[in-house]
Formats: sequence, structure tokens, C-alpha cells
Amino acid sequence: MRRVRYSRFTDEDLGISAEDLMRGLGDFFLDSGFQDWWAPNPNAKQTMEGLRQAILQALLNGKAFDGQDRAGQIRKRLEEMSAGELDQLLDRLAQKLIDEGYVQTPNPGPNQTGQGSGAAAEQQEVVVEASDKSLDFLGFKTLKDLLGSIGRSSFGAHDTRDLSTGIEASGTTKPYEFGDTLNLDITETLSSALHRQAETYASTGRLELDYPDLQIHQSEYQSSCATVLLLDCSHSMILYGEDRFTPAKRVALALSHLIRTQYPGDTLRLVLFHDTAEEIRLGELARLQVGPYYTNTRDGLILAQRILAQEKKDMKQIIMITDGKPSALTLDDGRVYKNAFGLDPLVISRTIEEVGRCKRQGIMINTFMLATDQALVNFVRQITEICRGKAYFTTPYTLGEYLLMDYKSRKTRTVH
Repeated sequence: MRRVRYSRFTDEDLGISAEDLMRGLGDFFLDSGFQDWWAPNPNAKQTMEGLRQAILQALLNGKAFDGQDRAGQIRKRLEEMSAGELDQLLDRLAQKLIDEGYVQTPNPGPNQTGQGSGAAAEQQEVVVEASDKSLDFLGFKTLKDLLGSIGRSSFGAHDTRDLSTGIEASGTTKPYEFGDTLNLDITETLSSALHRQAETYASTGRLELDYPDLQIHQSEYQSSCATVLLLDCSHSMILYGEDRFTPAKRVALALSHLIRTQYPGDTLRLVLFHDTAEEIRLGELARLQVGPYYTNTRDGLILAQRILAQEKKDMKQIIMITDGKPSALTLDDGRVYKNAFGLDPLVISRTIEEVGRCKRQGIMINTFMLATDQALVNFVRQITEICRGKAYFTTPYTLGEYLLMDYKSRKTRTVH
């Protein structure tokens, strides 16, 4: 007789699943270098020992569990364990994350999780990274949390006020034109033919359809959108006692998951800007830390325009998340001009020029500003007035809600 064993309902590993662990490890995998805010190291690596300590903290503070009762029970069981039993539990849980594909080890050692003798030194050297599966899980979790805070809402493609011919009939009928989807309205088609041949039909009982009789359903026109997420990773994103980069990375993951699952016709590309600008894959997002010190917004806009020029979409937009003023500029000879003191007229004027180019290409810029300095407020207002976009002055705690609500609102934009 075949036996099936469900370990979740046994006492093995205290009944803790890999999904439980991932709920509490978001901060570990999305680390932005905030702990070393004075001199963050963009090339810092996450080790197996760091993963074990993160698992322990997630279990102790209850972040790995939905209910407080279960969190309290696990905490009590951990307190009753000896040091050796606790080490073995952490080793097994870390190995479970690896076995189920949430964690990958680019340079695995002979003892990945320290099982066996004399593996403490090896643990310090074994590097661990978030896999695509874990990024997808974190994106789903963040999106679920954000939608829960926004409220119930339905998702679909980006609806507009225009009508088109499609499969789903939600508009009035129209005469068929060459190139339309042949989604016939049988009733209206026959009525048109009958109205045209009333006398003939009365005498012969025959009805002949002609080209002008064809009437088709109209459906709501649903547009596609190309989005470039312009993410500031300059040093100021972790200054002033607040980590602003980790929430921004969470929002990027949530937006990616939303687009992939609910708006499959849309595209999302990610651009980082600091002293210069660069495009990165979303899969590399978790491993990013705050980098160089300056903010070259102009380079970010130039790269975003180049990317959007490759997209054949009805709607094109740039979503910019930043907390600082433009303080760097790439000159014509390739040198980077930097000035972090005040709003430099040269940097600001060149940045505004790129905003104007975005407007001429029909690209909307929506800015999410994580600062409220009056000079920055005026600068952001100038950007939004030029591109007729929107500006949100928010905090790391409300950034996700504002951004997702703004993306949803694009569904009602009229496309001409």
C-alpha cells in the first residue's frame, strides 16, 4: 500500500515550511546596505551564516508566521532547545530553502549548511543568493500586502474610453469595415438586411445579405503600456537614519509581479541611476545595494527614452522613484560633472531639457519623491507640468500604495 507523508503536519522542523521562512526573510534578501549607511559596500555578499542568523531572527520575532499564537508557540519551543539542537534546526531550515529552490549557492562548499564537523569557517565563505523563485514569492507577497492596504479591486488590461472590435462585446454595434474582427451581431445584421429588402422578403420569403448589412460588436479598446521604472540608488537613499532603497526594491518586485500576472501585454524595464545610469534585469534587483554618491537624473531619463523607443506600445511612461535632487551630469566629453550643494543651474537645466524631449515623444513621467524639501518640491512640480504627469510626495511606508494605485489609474487614460 502506497504511503504519502505530509511533513507540514508532523513535528519535523517544528512544522516550519520554506514558505513560512520566506515571509520573514524579505529584509535579508533585499538588503540595501542600510546597516553600513556611512560607507555601504555594493559588492557585499550574503553568507550561509548570515542566512542562518536571519532565519533565527525571523522565527524569534514572529515575522515568519501569520498568527501570533503560532509565533508564540515556535518561540517557546526555540527557548527550550539546547544550543546544539538549535544549530541543527537552523542548518536543516537553511538546507530546506536550498532544496526547494528559494536560495542558490554560486560557490557551494563541501558542507553547505555546516552539517558535519568543523564547518563553521566554511559557512562564513559560502555565498547565498536569492533565486528567481524567491524573488517571485517576495513580489507576490508584497503585492498581496499592498493590495490589502488599498482595498478590494479588480484587475484587467488597461481600459480606455475608446472602442475597438474584439471578442468581448461591451459596446454598441457598428458597420463592418475591412480589417475589423468579424465578431458579427447577428440580430443587427439581419435587421439591416430585412429593412433594406422588406418588400422582396414579403413576396419571396428570401433574404440576401450584402456587405453593407454586416454589423459587428464593439468591445472596449484595451491598450498596452511600456513602463521604465527609474530607481535612484544614490547614497542618499539610506542616509538620515532611514532605509528608502529596500521599500523601493519591494515595490519594483510587486509591480513586476502585477504586470506579469494581470497585464501580460505590458512591459516593465528597470533603470538605476546614480553617478551615471544603467539598465539591470529584475532578477538582479535583490542583490543590489546603494551605490555611488551622486544623482544623475538626466542620464536615467536618456536611457529610459532609448528603451521606450524600442517598445511598440500605445502608452509609454517613466516611473521615477527618488529622494534627492539631481547632483550629477555627464558632459559631452564623457566626464561626469558633480555638485551636491544646492540645485546646480547647469544640472537642472540639462535635466529639464530631457524632460522636454520626453514630452515630445509622448512619454509621461510620474515622480515618487521620498523627500519634502521645498526646492525639490518646486523642481518636481516643474517636471510634472512639462510632461503633464503626476507627482507624489510620499514616505517609504506609503510608496507602494501610491505607486500601484497610480498604475491602476492608467487604465482610464484615453489613447488617441
